Amino acid sequence: MTTGTQLLDIARNFRLEGTPLQVDNLGDGFINDTYIIRLSDSPVKYILQRKNTNIFKDIPGMMNNIQAITEHLKKKIAAAGGDPMRESLTVVPAKDGNLYYRHGEEFWCVTLFIDDSISYDKADTPLLAEKGGHGIGRFQAMLSDFDQPLTDTLPGFHNISFRYRQWDDTLARDPENRAASVKDLIDEIESRRQDMLGFYNLVETGRIPLRVTHNDTKIANMLFDRDGNVLCVLDLDTVLKAPCLYDFGDSIRSYTNTGAEDDTDLDRVSMSREMYDAFLRGYLSEAGTFLTPVERDYLPFSARYITYEQVLRFLMDYIDGDHYYKIKYPEHNLVRTRAQLRLLQSIERQLF
Repeated sequence: MTTGTQLLDIARNFRLEGTPLQVDNLGDGFINDTYIIRLSDSPVKYILQRKNTNIFKDIPGMMNNIQAITEHLKKKIAAAGGDPMRESLTVVPAKDGNLYYRHGEEFWCVTLFIDDSISYDKADTPLLAEKGGHGIGRFQAMLSDFDQPLTDTLPGFHNISFRYRQWDDTLARDPENRAASVKDLIDEIESRRQDMLGFYNLVETGRIPLRVTHNDTKIANMLFDRDGNVLCVLDLDTVLKAPCLYDFGDSIRSYTNTGAEDDTDLDRVSMSREMYDAFLRGYLSEAGTFLTPVERDYLPFSARYITYEQVLRFLMDYIDGDHYYKIKYPEHNLVRTRAQLRLLQSIERQLF
């Protein structure tokens, strides 16, 4: 547990526009630990994050990705007459010039806090879903001509062949002796294996192209302005060269769920078709400028693919002993698995 004094000492190693006064916890993310820095002599605030090195093995490479992406976005936003400092993340370097500060084995990073903005844990109206779709489509469209190399910070991310290798290994090891108790869920995973591999073959053979994508587009990773428009896309740790369908599918998983990702009442969980149609409208209003016919055709399947992958990953982590996702109680990953499976089944009923 990092103390307040230690957090202040870490904050002082970054090029801030003033003197750090207080560092407070912000949010409850699955992966990184996030704090807000307040200054004693300026109203400017900053976001401080301890990056999870168990998941992200190359923090310098990741931060180089984020810097390159945000610089590209800022140029596009400025050319369109927007405000680059509010509509894109701003990375604040450490005093030694690096995009991170290393404290022992820990890597810490800072970005500018974007004030006068709104965040949501859930999309609760079709209009908000449509605005979110427009925001993700715009994010992808602005990066459609980005041609710099990116570090692959998460090898195998959304690669279902890779996930199956992990899955098969986890089942073979069964370190916590949990597999027998979740045989029904394992059967659900296995019954869809060939469909998922068939989709991924289109990626491997290039029929579905690689683009610059966010890869974690839940609504909580966006800031909205007071008019309900997406102001800025956050949490760029997972930005990679990947099919843009991954972003669409992950958005549908987030925006259309009538329940919570870890809902204990499965009767509350389903895909709202109204929210799906609204998000699709917003997304195509921007992404329609660059999508190929094959990409358009597979938009519905991407919702199935990404939701299925999340079912697999939650269950795999549960069987493995809960090492990847933060949990609040012993069966949290199992609850997440069942809730995501119910969402997957609803997607399949309505879209296929």
